[in-house]
Amino acid sequence: MNRSAFAHLKEWKQRQKRKPLVLRGARQVGKSYLVEAFAKREFETSLTVNADRDREFLRRIVHEPPSRMVQLLELEYGQRIIPGKTLLFFDEIQAVPEFLARFRYFYEELPDLHVIAAGSLLDFVLEDHSFSMPVGRIEYLHLGPMTFGEFLDATGNERWSAFLSAFGCRETMPDTAHQTLLRLFRTFLALGGMPEAIETYARTLSLLEADRVKESILGTLRDDFAKYGRRVNHDRLLKMFGRLPGMVGQRFKFANVSREDSSRELARCLHLLELARLVYRVRQSSCSGLPIGAGAKEEAFKVLFLDCGLLLHACGLRATDVEREPDLMLVNAGAAVEQVVGQHLLHARPFWEDPELFYWAREKSTSAAEVDYVIVRGGRIVPVEVKAGKTGRLRSLWQFVAEKDARLALRFNADKPSLLDAADTMHDGTRISYRLLSLPLYLIDQANRLVDEAT
Repeated sequence: MNRSAFAHLKEWKQRQKRKPLVLRGARQVGKSYLVEAFAKREFETSLTVNADRDREFLRRIVHEPPSRMVQLLELEYGQRIIPGKTLLFFDEIQAVPEFLARFRYFYEELPDLHVIAAGSLLDFVLEDHSFSMPVGRIEYLHLGPMTFGEFLDATGNERWSAFLSAFGCRETMPDTAHQTLLRLFRTFLALGGMPEAIETYARTLSLLEADRVKESILGTLRDDFAKYGRRVNHDRLLKMFGRLPGMVGQRFKFANVSREDSSRELARCLHLLELARLVYRVRQSSCSGLPIGAGAKEEAFKVLFLDCGLLLHACGLRATDVEREPDLMLVNAGAAVEQVVGQHLLHARPFWEDPELFYWAREKSTSAAEVDYVIVRGGRIVPVEVKAGKTGRLRSLWQFVAEKDARLALRFNADKPSLLDAADTMHDGTRISYRLLSLPLYLIDQANRLVDEAT
């Protein structure tokens, strides 16, 4: 299965001033698979060291100089490690977190050696580590679930992926292509972006088999809570994890999770799930300037779950039921569509940037308004509305355009793509004009490129 992160890895390999690379992301998003596929395609040899399995050996050599460390690795695994030709991959690195601190010496003393590390629950280590991290001596790659375009490539629909990659914002979408792509997107929404679920569907063409995989993944994620140690009450964490899928698209309130537990206790649970990359906060921002995070309110936020397919399965919806539903707004009251757009926008940033996303809300009693998401392109703040059907009022979008003097707005719906120069009159008589880019949901992968074209 091809991932768009593969191109970033190739660029990293060829870079002259290259640092050891650490992959971050939730369990089961394909970190190890990506690195192993990269090693097979781009290197003469590779050595994978599983830190969870061989932690005692790594702890014995962790304080050795890099050149000596490489010699000991060669002896232990019976394989030559040749700088420039061998990829050295430390998997499950969270098992020996102090090894991360030694990466600075690989960068300084063995700059020609390609070194990558990955691990689950790595953010727990990065939050509580007692050793000095090699600031400026390592770099990160943040990996999320597979995108719609990656799903197309993995399921034998490469021609449709190529078609969308070349589609321009001022082109007309043929009727047959529109209907086919909507059908494929509906399947993706039901399936989700977890690599094992997509691989199973591509191999069996069975949504039922994919549902079994998703159930297994959710069970594994719950079992992981035992690894969180004494940080939080286990039952309270399970309660939080169970409530979150039904809260996507709403302003988050701890009282909606439990009225029996304190907000402080629940906030700790939410923080741990964030560290595990199972949930992301979408913070409310005033959007008064850049960076938009500077105008964010820490206490006002919505949440995104890890993946749309896992969200629907956790809510008790079978993939076959979702795929048959023609009106996507009826799928989990539209929250699934807001989730799938959100997870794409969240990970549409450059791979080296920590994923983050914001929304805008006006809370005046006489004219409350909310825009689902806001993104930044070309130094401009772009409001984003999600409408699962073909129609839907844009009053909140108009409010944002009027208040922030936005020149471009983005809407996702189920209609064909269009680019319009719009003009509207507000209730107070204010006349606003802006450019409205409407994209069908299946163009979510291309949103950044098309917004740039439309500007």
